[in-house]
Amino acid sequence: MNARSRHRTFYLVPISRETGLTSMALGLVRALQLAGVRVGFVKPIVQPESMIGDTDLASHFARTLCGTTTPDPIPFAHAAELVRTGQIGSLMEEVVALVETVRANHDVVVVEGLIPDADIQIATRLNIGTIRSLGADLIPVIAGGSRDATELAAIAATAAEQYGDEGRRPLAGVLVNHCGDGAGADLLMTVGALDVPGTEKPVAILSAVPTVTRVSAPRVLDVAEGLGLGIFHRGAIETVRAESILVAARSPEKLMRHLKSGTLVVTPSDRSDAILTAALVAQRGMPLAGLVLTCGGTMVPELAALFDTPPLDRLPILTTDDDTFTTASRLSNLSSHVGREDGERMERMISFIAEKVDTRPLLRRLDLPVEQLMPPPVFRHRLVEAARLAGKRIVLPEGDEPRTIRAAAICAEKRIAHCVLLGAPDRIRAVAKAHGIDLPAEVEIVDPETVRGTYVDPMVELRKAKGLNALQAHKQLEDTVVLGTMMLAKGDVDGLVSGAVHTTASTVRPALQLIKTAPGSSIVSSVFFMLMPDQVLVYGDCAINPDPTAQELAEIAIQSADSARAFGIEPKVAMISYSTGSSGTGLDVDKVREATALVRGRRPDLVIDGPIQYDAASVESVGRQKAPDSPLDGHANVFIFPDLNTGNTTYKAVQRSAGVVSVGPMLQGLRKPVNDLSRGALVDDIVYTIALTAIQAAAGDKTVAELDTAAE
Repeated sequence: MNARSRHRTFYLVPISRETGLTSMALGLVRALQLAGVRVGFVKPIVQPESMIGDTDLASHFARTLCGTTTPDPIPFAHAAELVRTGQIGSLMEEVVALVETVRANHDVVVVEGLIPDADIQIATRLNIGTIRSLGADLIPVIAGGSRDATELAAIAATAAEQYGDEGRRPLAGVLVNHCGDGAGADLLMTVGALDVPGTEKPVAILSAVPTVTRVSAPRVLDVAEGLGLGIFHRGAIETVRAESILVAARSPEKLMRHLKSGTLVVTPSDRSDAILTAALVAQRGMPLAGLVLTCGGTMVPELAALFDTPPLDRLPILTTDDDTFTTASRLSNLSSHVGREDGERMERMISFIAEKVDTRPLLRRLDLPVEQLMPPPVFRHRLVEAARLAGKRIVLPEGDEPRTIRAAAICAEKRIAHCVLLGAPDRIRAVAKAHGIDLPAEVEIVDPETVRGTYVDPMVELRKAKGLNALQAHKQLEDTVVLGTMMLAKGDVDGLVSGAVHTTASTVRPALQLIKTAPGSSIVSSVFFMLMPDQVLVYGDCAINPDPTAQELAEIAIQSADSARAFGIEPKVAMISYSTGSSGTGLDVDKVREATALVRGRRPDLVIDGPIQYDAASVESVGRQKAPDSPLDGHANVFIFPDLNTGNTTYKAVQRSAGVVSVGPMLQGLRKPVNDLSRGALVDDIVYTIALTAIQAAAGDKTVAELDTAAE
C-alpha cells in the first residue's frame, strides 16, 4: 500500500543572493494557508548578521504576519563552529529537534535554507545536511530576470545535482522571483513546468513573480538609514515610500512631466529651480517621496520656509556630501532588505507573492482533508475571490475623493467589482492625475448632472407617502449619496459604499428612506470583522443601534450569525454581558437573557449562549470555570454587545490596543447592500468594504430568488 504521508517538509534553497528568499518562503506559507493547509515555518539556522544587518527577521515576520508556529533558530556562529570541529551530526540533531516541534502539529513545514554567500562552503554544507536529515522535498528559489525556460531549467538542474542527494531527493517544484516584464506571465501561461536535465518528469514552476516597485518600495526613512544620509526635514519620512529615483537635471518645464507618485528627486542643493519645481508639483497634490540634496549643501532659508506648511510639510528632505552621480548610483544599488520595523512592506510583498504561487503541484503531494481555516489572510483571500465571482456594480458617491479613486482602481485591477464613481469627470481625472493614480478603463465615471433627472420621478414615487414633490426630490438628488442610493433602489447598481468624507447618518439615512429593510427584518444593524492574529471574529452591533430592546438584540444576533456564515465563518454566538449565566441580576442582564432565549426559539440551529462575559466566551480555561456547560466552550467567534456604548468602545479598544485590522461596519437588514466607511478609512479598508458589498449583493440575489420560488 503506497499511502502518501500526511506530513511534508519543503526546503527552500536559494540559488543566488538576490532571490528574495524570505519573502518567497513566507509567500509560499501564505499561499498554502489560503489553500486551507496547516503550515508551520522554520528558519533552522540564522543567516550571518553581517549579511542582513538584523537577527532572524524570517522567524519574526512568520510569527507576526503569517501567524505561524515558529521556534527560535540556531545562531550561525554556533552552527559554523560545530561544522568546523567535525560535529555536524550533533548540529543536525539540533536542527531535526527544532523542526520536529513544528512538524508534529502541522501538515506542512516550510523550511528556509541559508544563502550561500558570506561563507559559501559552510552554508552549502549546512543546506545539504539539513535537506538529508529532514528528508525534505527540495524547492530551489531562482532569480528569473530575463532568463527563459531553458536557462531556468539549467539552473534547476544544478540545484538538483548539488542538493538532490544523487537523485534520491527530486525537486518538488521551483519558485521563480524577480521576473522581467511579461516573463512571469509567459512562464506560467505558456511553460508551466521545466524540462530539467537529469529528472524523470517535468518540474512544476510554482511561481513566476514579477518585480513591481510599488510592492517592494522602501520607506524614505529606510533609504536614509541604509545610505547614511542626513535628514534636513523629516516630513512623513516613516511612512512615505520611494518607488522610483529621478535625477533632476533638466529644465523645470521638462522636469515636471517626470514627477510621479512615489518619486524621490535627487538634485544638487543649489538647484533652486529643481527644488521649486518639485515643491510646485507636490503643492498641487502629487505625492512625491521626497528630495535628496547632494554636494554637501542645504536649502536656503527662503526655500526651506516653503516646507513648513501643508502639504509640503509632509515631504522628507535628505542631504549628502556625495555628488549627484555617486548618490544616484548608491540609491540604485540600495539593498532590498526589509527591516523589522517595516512590517507593512513585508506584508505587501507576502500577499503579492502568495497571489502568484500555484500550490496545486504541492497539494498533490499531500494526502490531506482540507480543513476550512479562517485566519485573516484566508478571510481576505476568500473575500476577494467571492467578490470576483459575484461580478457586481458598486457605486461610490464620493467619486472625487483620492482614497476612493485609488480603491476603485485597485478593484478594477484585481477584478473585485465594477466600480462606478459619481462626480464631474474632469474633476475625478484631475484628482487621479494629481495623486499619480492610473484609472483603468473598467472604472466607470458617471456625471451626476447628466443622470440626476432620471431619478426624480422614481424618488417622488418612493417617498409619496411623505409628500415629497419633484422640486424637493431634485434638490435632494444633488447629494451624490442620495443619487447613488436611488441608483441602487432602481437596480442600476448592485451596492453602495460611502463614508470616506460623509457621516454615518448621511450614508444610512437615505438607505433607510429609499432602500428600506429586507423581508423579515425590522431593524438595520452592523458588524465589524475583526482580523485577529489567528482568526476572524465578528462584532455586532458597534455602529448603529444605541440601546436595542431584547427583541432587537435577538434580531441583531441572528443577522450577525447569518453574516458570519455568509463569509465562511461557522457562527458560535456569545451574547455579551457583565455577568455570566444566572450569576447576575438587573435590567441590563435580563435583556440579554431574554434576547438569548428569543434567538434559541427562532433559530435552534445556532450555537449561542448568554448572558456571558467576554473572557468566558473567548478563553477556553475561563469558560470551563465560569460556564462549564456552555456550548461555546470558550471558542465564540460572533460577539453581540448589549448596547452601542459597549460595542463601539470594545471594538475600538481591541483595534487600537492590539493593532488589529477591522473590516466594516457592514450594514445588515437592508433590502440591498449599503455600507458605511470610517472617515479615517485607509485605501485597503475601502477595497475590502467594496468586496463585502459585492458579496452581500450576490447573497441578496440568492435570497430574492428563494423568496420568488417559495411564492410560486
